Amino acid sequence: MQLSDQVVDIFFAFLPSLSIFIFSVLMLAGCYWFLLGRRPELGNERKFPIQILMLALTIISVLAVVITLPINEISRNQIMGLIGILLSGMIAFSSTNIISNLMSGVLLRITKPFQTGDFIRVGDFFGRVAERGLFDTEIQSENREFVALPNTYLVNNPVSTIRKSGTIVSATLSLGYDLHHLQIEPLLIKAAQISGLTSPFVHIIELGDFSITYRISGLLVEVKGLLTARSNLFRCILETLHSEGIEIMSPAFMNQRKMDDGKKVIPTFVHAAPEKKVVDAEGIIFDKAEQAAQIEDEKKELMDGIKDLESTLKTSSNENKPQLKASIKKKRERLDIVDHSEIEEDSENTPSTASKKD
Repeated sequence: MQLSDQVVDIFFAFLPSLSIFIFSVLMLAGCYWFLLGRRPELGNERKFPIQILMLALTIISVLAVVITLPINEISRNQIMGLIGILLSGMIAFSSTNIISNLMSGVLLRITKPFQTGDFIRVGDFFGRVAERGLFDTEIQSENREFVALPNTYLVNNPVSTIRKSGTIVSATLSLGYDLHHLQIEPLLIKAAQISGLTSPFVHIIELGDFSITYRISGLLVEVKGLLTARSNLFRCILETLHSEGIEIMSPAFMNQRKMDDGKKVIPTFVHAAPEKKVVDAEGIIFDKAEQAAQIEDEKKELMDGIKDLESTLKTSSNENKPQLKASIKKKRERLDIVDHSEIEEDSENTPSTASKKD
């Protein structure tokens, strides 16, 4: 009878710990299914923050079970110390590069020096941001290549970001002193306007021994067409100056062939056939980065719409509340789809525009 009573006492003594253990197991299983199990399409970068959250919940559950164990304070402190040593050992034996890249990724998310879809230049690398991971950031270069830059590299090096509100497109050329700058500057401004740039301006940046160096600049509002805008500016400069009989060549140039004294090196004008099809170069080169930027923009638009609808819901009449709630639910469903949509690496040549639903 005494043995039976002891078993019952032990059972009731461990009942709180057993209850917390069962509750923790069920909670972790439910969280795993809700966050990861029902979303097999998530990529590794999207899974990692959720896995970190699951690890934190597991540690908290273990600590909760230890705290409720029916043992003395000394034993409990020893178990807590052992858990601390195990966690410290995991961090200590982990690669320092992994930890530093992880911390750099968190820092980039806090400071936000750039966003998905932005043009950035860091060191010798230039391209559009296609994906922002916790360990590295993927950019799509002008050659349509994907370059994975470690986050520590981005934190330790200056990053130049082209603003989505517009950027300056420039071209530099050298012309002789025999050409008056009052003649050259209006032609360069005309070329910039023809190319589609707004508010063009000219700077004389150097007075060399044999030539004057000009820089024509203008504002490009639609930064997605940056590469094409630069090419158009160069083309318009060639056409404008050549049509006025101006030679784009430094007077220090020496031609090895015999030429007349008054001969200028200007190509003969050719009537080119109009192009039947205009190729969207940026759409081909930066397809993944463009799709990622569209997804980010749609997410922001949906979140702002939900916020506005919730504010309206608080002050609206009872008649309008069902309609507002239905709109909020619809936007939340669309946000859930957009938030967990994956961008395929082997996308089509022309990126499809992300559909927007109200």
